[in-house]
Amino acid sequence: MKEGIHPNYYQAKVVCNCGNEFVTGSTKPEIHVEICSKCHSFYTGQQKAAQARGRIDKFNRKYGVQQGK
Repeated sequence: MKEGIHPNYYQAKVVCNCGNEFVTGSTKPEIHVEICSKCHSFYTGQQKAAQARGRIDKFNRKYGVQQGK
């Protein structure tokens, strides 16, 4: 490999907005992200419940079903 043309490689600390931190390899020493595997709805399993709730609400609005009777 040629000398002086490759970027430095760091053990980067990745910090998420939810507070989760982990270490990975990168050319940057520190990385800030908005969503990680701890808070993303696909990985937490909350995605399906939210989608079903939206479909139920849409059905209730369409057919005039009242909640709480």
